[in-house]
Amino acid sequence: MKKVSIKERANWQQKVENGGFFFHTVEGARYWDERGYYQFTEAQITQDIERPTQELHEMSMDLVARVVESEALLSRLAIPPQFHDLVWSSWKDRQPYLYSRFDFIYDAKGPAKLIESNADTPTSLLEAASVQLLWLEDLLQQKQLPANATQYNTLAHDLTRVFASLNTDTPFYFASISGSVEDRSTTDYLRKMAGIAGIDARHIDIEDIGLTASGRFIDLDGNGIERLFKLHPWEHIFHEQFGSAVPASTTRFIEPAWKAILSNKGMLPLLWEFNKGHPNLLPAFFDSTPEKPLSKGWVRKPFFSREGANIELRTTSGERLFQEGPYTEGPFILQKFEPLPKFGDSFTLIGSWVIGDVPSGIGIREDDTLITKNTSRFIPHIVLD
Repeated sequence: MKKVSIKERANWQQKVENGGFFFHTVEGARYWDERGYYQFTEAQITQDIERPTQELHEMSMDLVARVVESEALLSRLAIPPQFHDLVWSSWKDRQPYLYSRFDFIYDAKGPAKLIESNADTPTSLLEAASVQLLWLEDLLQQKQLPANATQYNTLAHDLTRVFASLNTDTPFYFASISGSVEDRSTTDYLRKMAGIAGIDARHIDIEDIGLTASGRFIDLDGNGIERLFKLHPWEHIFHEQFGSAVPASTTRFIEPAWKAILSNKGMLPLLWEFNKGHPNLLPAFFDSTPEKPLSKGWVRKPFFSREGANIELRTTSGERLFQEGPYTEGPFILQKFEPLPKFGDSFTLIGSWVIGDVPSGIGIREDDTLITKNTSRFIPHIVLD
């Protein structure tokens, strides 16, 4: 594994926008950065990333099977009691799911270490599935990369396969928060993949979803919403006004309610408890005293933090880093600190995707600090032996 500098394409902004990627720049700084790429060997991908991704996915499914049977564990994950039956039934009914992403620390010198699981509303999908693949194809055509360079990326194919396995007879709505370019671009990409699979895929802003007196979710024209992909986390839905109507509704949600177990950082201590010593896990525990100063060599994370917000870490030498954010309320977990590898001036994180039950590709983020944030750069990759 290494990072290679390369000249960016002329008019790269227009090129990525042609592929539906309009948030390539964040707050005036590059989010998409093609002035370099990460290079892996085939063995590094198959043995060090793909294999543990499959294992962790299976361990996560086992975790869900345990948690849904335990009121105590559901409560420990801060899932409100009135939604326990919904989570349980969504699992028992084998309600289908689409995707998840594991975030790894990996430097090719030791096993990949899981630091987070993003299983309900993972983002950076468009970048990983499409933008970096189009970049690869463009550079291969221009002969700026070796002709045998490939990419660990079957995301588009696997998304289409999963959508094709679903019922194509009824419309499928894809919802995101209005005004969010990133969320709309992500749902538009998923809608495109569903359309390729023969599904009548429609967009709706989350704010425009209506509710009838009988408890049926409807679109702006009064049509019933039978299937809904919502880029909106379950922990928010549980506390929103229309959330109380979800258990009795006939709408099938993707991701299903059981994903609330895996979108929750509280799953990390449970994953460690049930698989203690696994080489791809870091020790993690529920934080019973979050008011105490953080010890050296540990990271404190709120259950529902996203994009690095409100993460606090202390390195083994005692350096403290903290990222501001809105997730000031508990509960929290503690996870053993392990530094992200550093390539040049950047700290690197690998997001490993699972589509359905299949490991399907990676996306790489890098930052100038040890905490990966919403502004951290996305860098393409190649596989080359």
